[in-house]
Amino acid sequence: MSEGLTLEESVNKVLFGLTGINGVHQEQVKCYSAVNRHPVKRVVTLCFYALIKPENHPVIAKNYVSEVRWFPINTIPKLAFDHDQLVADALATLKENLKQNLIFGELLPEKFTLKELQDLHEGIMEEPVDRRNFRKRILQMNMLEATGEIKKGVKGGPELYKIKK
Repeated sequence: MSEGLTLEESVNKVLFGLTGINGVHQEQVKCYSAVNRHPVKRVVTLCFYALIKPENHPVIAKNYVSEVRWFPINTIPKLAFDHDQLVADALATLKENLKQNLIFGELLPEKFTLKELQDLHEGIMEEPVDRRNFRKRILQMNMLEATGEIKKGVKGGPELYKIKK
């Protein structure tokens, strides 16, 4: 952590320093403090995840990083040390959080259909959900607002929603 910065500010500073990505909302996953995590020195890691669209954030290798690339979650290559576990835990935390909240970051457009929301949800959860039950549950969460608009060019003209502020 940097002197005079909060944990969140330090996370943003490190993320920007390694990738050039700045100003994205992040969620803390877990603290990793096993004694032998790193072969050279003692390392404590606080793991965070962020939901962002790669096309909105081109990554730039900075500082000591030689290459930075985006990977779909199911194609991430083997990572160093215990970092595979960090990714697995972050994904598990994200899935658990999605059961309670609509935390889709900037993955959805400002206005979206319930089908688009369901497709995104199924993609993250890696399993299909029943359309009627999903819609009922999502609408009961009272986190969406109908815009009164319909999506043009789509059969049936589905209603557009946005996340309540």
